[in-house]
Amino acid sequence: MKRVFVIAYYWPPSGGSGVQRWVKFVKYLPSQGWEPVVFAPENADYPSLDPSLGAEVPASVQVLRGRIWEPYAAYRKLLGGKKASTQVTEISSGKKTWKQKLSLWIRANLFVPDPRIGWVKPSVGTLQKYLKEHPVDVIVTTGPPHSVHLIGLALKEKLGIPWIPDFRDPWSRMYYLKYLPMMSVTWDTLRSMEQEVLDKCSTVLACTPLVQEEFQAQTKTPVACITNGYDEEDFQGPAPEGDGHFNITHTGLFAADGNPFQLWKVLGKLAISEPGFREELRIRLVGKVDREVLEAISAAGLEANVVAVGPQDHASAVREQRSASVLLLPLRNDPQYNPILPGKLFEYLAARRPILGIGQEDGAMACVIFSTRSGITADWENSAPMQAFLINAWKQHCSGGIPATEGEIGQYSRVATAQALARLLEKVSRHE
Repeated sequence: MKRVFVIAYYWPPSGGSGVQRWVKFVKYLPSQGWEPVVFAPENADYPSLDPSLGAEVPASVQVLRGRIWEPYAAYRKLLGGKKASTQVTEISSGKKTWKQKLSLWIRANLFVPDPRIGWVKPSVGTLQKYLKEHPVDVIVTTGPPHSVHLIGLALKEKLGIPWIPDFRDPWSRMYYLKYLPMMSVTWDTLRSMEQEVLDKCSTVLACTPLVQEEFQAQTKTPVACITNGYDEEDFQGPAPEGDGHFNITHTGLFAADGNPFQLWKVLGKLAISEPGFREELRIRLVGKVDREVLEAISAAGLEANVVAVGPQDHASAVREQRSASVLLLPLRNDPQYNPILPGKLFEYLAARRPILGIGQEDGAMACVIFSTRSGITADWENSAPMQAFLINAWKQHCSGGIPATEGEIGQYSRVATAQALARLLEKVSRHE
């Protein structure tokens, strides 16, 4: 069996969708003829935790740990010992104090490409020795944080092992970077790092077709695409019974820069015009939610309809998805978010509940929702399709229940994506 060495900052006990991509790959790669070995931080400062994801990693998989120094403890000390931020996306959300502005300037210009840069040098030394003693066929680095790709770059140059940088998000084109107060020399350094990674790796791996196109226009190195997906094992058995309410459910982080103001207004109007709607409506928010989102819901007269569940483990989030009447998926309201496919989209597909996507109507998410016949995508300001979609769902709810979606989604199963990854690893290991 061939061996792939995976370097991942986000790994259990960390929570979030960024962890699940490679936890699921590692789960299914052995059945495809590849033995994964994982290298992750020993003492990372993760923003959210979900230890339950560790149960997904096969007991046979070796997970190595390396210590990391991160600046977040010093950041919290600068802010007076408080948590760094209550915002989902601190960089692009909320008003900033002078201390927060100073810390962002330091983060932007002294920690390039990101605050996990301190993991690079010690990891290269440790892994160079390990890989000489324990050969592997391919190295994979997965970012963000994109500083992990600098570990892969150094190891490829020193050892000549084929290397794939996996981009779960864009790098220099990531939407929130424009909110960082980077000096021009910092931007030049970051872009130079990105270009060197793209040009010197064996193959680039993107997780959306539009990001794949962007990278392919930037380098002569081949760029592959394997999307995120859903694990069929997480969706086995009958769906949980609903509670009888008209549940509009959102799972995961709900950021202020994706606040769907028009949606809340539409729901507020329906609560007035549709008999029984206000009494039946529940807006279930499963995860961390920015204050501005809750304020906008209250402004629409729907404060009493909110059920703020808070962060849950992965299995609980899946149960919420499967028991929803409608699944809500707003993107960040930014043109640069157009090529991104949020990880939760694929679990929404597997939940087989109609999806109300809010974002660019020609974006990557809209294409997936349309092609799988799983719902609609409406632009943030385009309230008419939101209203029509919700009225139809409400009528179905009142007439006995909202039917499951039935589009073809098999290509997004974790087994299918692991098979695609195994084929790519085989190709790269043969230096093709």
